[in-house]
Amino acid sequence: MADAYVAIEGDRVIEARARAPGTARGELVFTTAYTGYEESLTDPSYEEQVLTFSYPLIGNYGVREERFESDRVHPRAAVAREMTDDVAEWLESEGVPAVDHLDTRDIVTEIRDEGAMKCGIAAGPDVTEQDALDELHECKHMSDHTDIGAQVSVDDVEVHNESGDGETVALVDCGAKGSIVSSLVERDAEVHVFPYDASEDDVAAVDPDLLFISNGPGDPENFEQAGELVETYVGDVPLAGICLGQQVVANALGGETEKMEFGHRGVNQPVRDLRSNQVVMTTQNHGYTVADPGDKLDVTQVNVNDDTPEGLENDDLNIITRQYHPEANPGPHDSLGFFDDVLGMAGE
Repeated sequence: MADAYVAIEGDRVIEARARAPGTARGELVFTTAYTGYEESLTDPSYEEQVLTFSYPLIGNYGVREERFESDRVHPRAAVAREMTDDVAEWLESEGVPAVDHLDTRDIVTEIRDEGAMKCGIAAGPDVTEQDALDELHECKHMSDHTDIGAQVSVDDVEVHNESGDGETVALVDCGAKGSIVSSLVERDAEVHVFPYDASEDDVAAVDPDLLFISNGPGDPENFEQAGELVETYVGDVPLAGICLGQQVVANALGGETEKMEFGHRGVNQPVRDLRSNQVVMTTQNHGYTVADPGDKLDVTQVNVNDDTPEGLENDDLNIITRQYHPEANPGPHDSLGFFDDVLGMAGE
């Protein structure tokens, strides 16, 4: 008899095995990554989502804290075909429900056919199908999580590599992965990490050489303060952005963003540079994209699979953004040069 249930839109309920007890709800998404489950589970961009792993075995090389991208697990729940005890015990210690022994191929196919959908999960010895359905019926759309920035951002300014020899970077934390900060620090930058709702005065106090908008979860239109900083600094200070950061920059400069059907989540997304015609493999995790970059940004890179914008630039205004994750944790290292490019731009 099943001791866990996954309820998805249309009130379909899937039986499973409980690996970490509890109830949860969120947007049901999948990642195609075959390694990097620790990084994915601690990626703030998965806030308010239920993460399904398409790779069948999760946990085959244990759990090591040095691989974490933040200080906690961010998905509301985890779903796998088979999950090891190491991962299950870690998720239980974090209070995050987890289930396995279900056909994740079927879930992935349904998401690809129907799009990302609301989900409810109930796991444990005393749960019922109705518990999962109750969670499903209380689930909100991602765009309705208007306060999601507060759930993933720092509360106060943090400084990394203080008095570094390189450029001073004002990083607006909309849910930044730790490896983004590390990638900048490794290049001698002094990184000031600001809350997602930082004011112009807050940022001006450090006299930055570069304004950097980070990745993060949810709808970019819910990060209005970050967009206002872009409007304030454009043309005066170089601008950079990753993932949600690209979307925030585009919105602030007259472009438009939209919700994708099921997003890009994995470590094998092919991206073509329109100038060199070179294709690189990238790590991605996003459910929104730039639908129209507006007239201030040029599309310089596109996704090979669906032609969505992967890179936006303006040489005159010193702007470089990427939809994918150049820090590559986990994933291929094809695009690590992004950090050299933006810091070089800041130092001109």
